[in-house]
Amino acid sequence: MKQLALDVKALKDKLAVCTRCGMCQANCPLFAQTHQEADVSRGKLVLIQGLIDQMFDDPKGVNLRLQRCLLCGSCAHGCPSSVNTIEIFLKARAIITQYLGMPFSKKMIFKKLLCHPETFNDIMGMVAPFQKLFFKKEQNSQGTSCARIASPLLRHRHIVPLKATAFNKTLKNSDYQGKGNGIKVAFFVGCLIDKAFPNIAHSVIDVLEHFNARVFIPSNQGCCGIPALASGDGQTFETLVKTNVSLFSKEKFDYLVTACATCSSTIINLWPSLLKNGDKKLLGQVEDLAQKTVDISWLLEKRFDLSLGMSKEGGSKEVITYHDPCHLKKSLGVFNEPRQVILASGNELKEMKESDTCCGMGGSFNFDHYDLSSQIGLKKAKNIMDTKCSIVATSCPACMMQISDMLAKQRQPIQVKHPVEIYAKALKANSK
Repeated sequence: MKQLALDVKALKDKLAVCTRCGMCQANCPLFAQTHQEADVSRGKLVLIQGLIDQMFDDPKGVNLRLQRCLLCGSCAHGCPSSVNTIEIFLKARAIITQYLGMPFSKKMIFKKLLCHPETFNDIMGMVAPFQKLFFKKEQNSQGTSCARIASPLLRHRHIVPLKATAFNKTLKNSDYQGKGNGIKVAFFVGCLIDKAFPNIAHSVIDVLEHFNARVFIPSNQGCCGIPALASGDGQTFETLVKTNVSLFSKEKFDYLVTACATCSSTIINLWPSLLKNGDKKLLGQVEDLAQKTVDISWLLEKRFDLSLGMSKEGGSKEVITYHDPCHLKKSLGVFNEPRQVILASGNELKEMKESDTCCGMGGSFNFDHYDLSSQIGLKKAKNIMDTKCSIVATSCPACMMQISDMLAKQRQPIQVKHPVEIYAKALKANSK
């Protein structure tokens, strides 16, 4: 405990910024459901401080409380003292996990699979064809599947299945080089887009090539590292950062684009901040990539003429609403750009109530606390349904999975799409 207290003490300066004002209560989606002080940022910071002062001798209990967090950043976004709660929680999780050790299952997933992108891709590719043995496809607009067996983990879930062909398999094990004479864009695909939503990746390429951009996509990209980091595995996180830095350093480019809000936020905010005390050369490379990283909607709205190739004639319009991913609006300040992409596609945009409240996914939080995740998610589903839309768009594949699950539970015929998919579809329709 003494050594643990000394390790956690490195966070003391960051903890001191918190004035215990309680503003995080008003912004935390988890506290809105449980009304428990330990679930809000202020309560978690008190627990961490207690470890430093050795007031608590139960690091396992503290860790469980730290894990009960969506990592959505709502508390930091609304904090008058600008406390970087996400960074504090992630560092504290890593310290406590090092002290307690990591469960065997997570060690296998992170260190034997996620750390080795080529192996991970091959294994996931082998798993995809066997999904039908465990899941039955539903007839709904979200394309979800339900478990065939009454598993405690899966029985209530409507899951977006892995696609038969992951995006990485279309690269044919070689770096993709799209021809053009415009700006050069590197594309960080991300795990969920690669394996569950490859159409988003294909849409990104179609749209960039429409604007004559030069596109670079290195093969065998690794995960951005947030799943490992959220579980306290800082070593795997750093390994994945090094893997990706090595891949993207092979070419010079103007922008590193992602279509995943969480990947964008991780690369821009967490890669530099969590590696700043390590290898200086690596930090320099990471900071360079972070400065070039942008969301696909930001790039389209800021650097291209969205009207190019679009018909000015009024056609049939879909009613679309938009959910703001926490990691895009609250962490990066990107919220108008996806809306402009949707409007440029010729469709009607109808705002939902509380469009920027968390959907309740929170990565591993959804697996560990599905009941709470669903309570938050069903509120989001109701706000979506109230708009009478036919499509709900969002810029995060994890949000897409959560919203698909919630809408499927309500038997709603509302499709879940990424703004770039909507825009790419409109471009294709206008080219005919």
